[in-house]
Amino acid sequence: MRRFLDSLIKPTRILVAISGGSDSTGLLLALVEALKATPNSSMSLCAVTVDHALRTESGDEAHQVAAFCRSLEIPHLIKVWQGEKPKAGMMAAARDARYALLSDAAENMNADIVVTAHTADDQLETLAMRRERSEQPSIGIADLLLFDRRLWIARPLLGCRREAIRDYLRARHVAWIDDPSNEDLKYERVRIRSRLKEGDIVANTDGAGELRSGIATLAARWLDRYFVFHSPWIGHLVQAGLLAETEILSYAVARLAAVFGGQPFALSRKQTEDVLAFIRRAEPGRMTAGRVVFDLRRDGLFLGREDRGILPLTLATGASGVWDGRLLIENAAPMDIGIVAGRAEAQTTHLPKGVVRRALATAPRIVDMRGHEASVKVAGKVRVTPYFSPFDRFLTRFDFIFAQSLAAAFGARPYPKPPLGLIDGKSI
Repeated sequence: MRRFLDSLIKPTRILVAISGGSDSTGLLLALVEALKATPNSSMSLCAVTVDHALRTESGDEAHQVAAFCRSLEIPHLIKVWQGEKPKAGMMAAARDARYALLSDAAENMNADIVVTAHTADDQLETLAMRRERSEQPSIGIADLLLFDRRLWIARPLLGCRREAIRDYLRARHVAWIDDPSNEDLKYERVRIRSRLKEGDIVANTDGAGELRSGIATLAARWLDRYFVFHSPWIGHLVQAGLLAETEILSYAVARLAAVFGGQPFALSRKQTEDVLAFIRRAEPGRMTAGRVVFDLRRDGLFLGREDRGILPLTLATGASGVWDGRLLIENAAPMDIGIVAGRAEAQTTHLPKGVVRRALATAPRIVDMRGHEASVKVAGKVRVTPYFSPFDRFLTRFDFIFAQSLAAAFGARPYPKPPLGLIDGKSI
């Protein structure tokens, strides 16, 4: 914790996510002790407990945590996941709700960064789960993550084993709460945990993470030099850029495809290999992968959304939403609106007509609730900005530099810089 605090840009207000379990209790206590050992520090702590309201006893447990925080003189909030819970995809929905509530709490408490208590055991389980789903190498849980383009979340305990944290708490006679859902085999993580042996070694993901970060940095330079964005949503990779090294081209093309396809994940390894083989053949033509049409011509490769599966979006006045995973729409008009695909007008352009035609067919059109074209006055009150599905919700520090170059290429606002200058002596 002292190394983590030393890495922070000061002054900093740290929001600790604490459930009452051993990991998060140890995290808060270690931060308290580390700060006490740092006299006249410009840093301060606050805490939040997210009550997912999935168990009848969760409310009482949240209040126990609140009492523990009071004993440490740490300001504390309880945030409850309200509303009906989904019957399928519970873990993913709970994760999204948790991060949204953490973000709200950070705003409420004027915190600059959130810390969560993911441990080396969590890393081991995550890598095991991802190995079962895919042969692609994984960096596992990232030590630093940007949520929703506004909140940096750090995981300073990723190098610590859970039992070591519990030994730390036992030595201080501090109890913790055991969540029974951690033993429920209906959850994939619990099933994986039950199969792992106590002596299993946590894979060192530093090498994989730094390799990913290094490739992302090279890909960002490549993007600055060879990628051109044309409205409406046409990507152009100039011919010289297609001769780049395989690692750089694979990384960049897989993520550009996710951006133009409105998908939260990069292309799979197989899809990426197919696209690169198509590029290497150097024969003019088209192929589709990840909802993106790749159109190879003499002057380079054009990327655009394929013309199918584009669902309409309805927005009440004052509301906002993401359309097709590609655009953030904010409705400041005094009426409800709809967003549909297909724009009729075409501006004079030097781009290939087929590329422009497909782009217009997948471009947004603002309509009223009867499906009629919205007036110029109404349309002028609707703000449309790029949304990068693989980065705007969750962005790891390993992809940060590439995402920053992407935002610049689209003329979008930059991502906020991390509140850490170094992690264990390594520059971010």
